Amino acid sequence: MKDKEKENTIESTLNQPTDWQEEQDIENSSEKKEDESSPLIKNTILEYTNVDLDRDGNLILSDINITVAEGDFVYLIGTVGAGKSTFLKSVYSEIPILRGEARVMEYELDAIKKKQIPFLRRKIGIVFQDFQLLIDRSAEKNLEFVLRATGWKNRGLINMRIEEVLTQVGMENKGYKMPHELSGGEQQRIVIARALLNSPEVILADEPTGNLDPQTSSQIVELLQEISKKGTAVIMSTHNYTIVKKYPGRIFKFEDGRMKEVVLAKQ
Repeated sequence: MKDKEKENTIESTLNQPTDWQEEQDIENSSEKKEDESSPLIKNTILEYTNVDLDRDGNLILSDINITVAEGDFVYLIGTVGAGKSTFLKSVYSEIPILRGEARVMEYELDAIKKKQIPFLRRKIGIVFQDFQLLIDRSAEKNLEFVLRATGWKNRGLINMRIEEVLTQVGMENKGYKMPHELSGGEQQRIVIARALLNSPEVILADEPTGNLDPQTSSQIVELLQEISKKGTAVIMSTHNYTIVKKYPGRIFKFEDGRMKEVVLAKQ
């Protein structure tokens, strides 16, 4: 994929407000709203009730019922074409709700207006399997591109936020490198840093370990679990059952056009 196409893809999943209080973003970036709720009561991030989803007129998933709270770590499992990506795309309103009720944060997806979609997406971090880094610029410049596309203008605040997220993913000394100079695992860490830039309420990770070796895959999942423990919900699709068994999380299986929560048998 050419860099211009990647830019368009990345921009299409981002919010692009023109007037935003960047200083408030910095103040809130390191902590996840600790005073908003009791530690014993988690805020609901996502709730689907009897939802149907289709693509090009073909019903893909029916009667979806799922609730995700802040800090939840959720696996989506199932065969290729079972509907995992369709569900994830519905969360950031790339695929509309056909029937039922769906809410993500304060947005009612079944009645969302087009002008609201960019603001919904600004609260969602997306991790792509194939990285989708712009190969003509450094890791830091990739992150800067996203911040500027989402309304950040102050150079000092931009640099501060980039340093924060690179440190969070253990890449604070490699921001100057070009994508081709980074390993697959390092590139995925940059992608996770990119997803964290605007302090999202939820991260959607579509097969984030699909192109990685087992050891690196484990490191990436450990990083995502650390993020969820700090209050950000993580929804991750995967075919890697070894990962699912090794690292705890809620599990939803996609099969025969349905999505249901399951518990893997202990071995």
